Amino acid sequence: MAKMKQSLDEDEAIKAREAIMMHVRKVVPKALILAVITGVFLFTQVFGEISPDGLSNFQILLSIKAFLGVWLGLRGVLQVFFGINPLVFKSHKFPFILVIIIIVLSQVIFTV
Repeated sequence: MAKMKQSLDEDEAIKAREAIMMHVRKVVPKALILAVITGVFLFTQVFGEISPDGLSNFQILLSIKAFLGVWLGLRGVLQVFFGINPLVFKSHKFPFILVIIIIVLSQVIFTV
């Protein structure tokens, strides 16, 4: 985007950015919802059996990660398909932080 501003004047750069964002707004939410659906399927395949001792560290971390992913997916479905704005956490910072937490949990799972 920085090079776009260098080669276009201010009005053209704004129009070009909006044209790109128009397509991004259509594709990205649906792609994220597909990612959540496949994540739920993979959760059922990877979770494993619960031992008599209780959940393993892997299962606990995977459960937390799945809960955050499903929450993000539900929020996305409500916004994209039903036009319902989130009732809580209306800014984009909180979902972004949840994505970062999910990535960190993914890395921690490998060490468990």
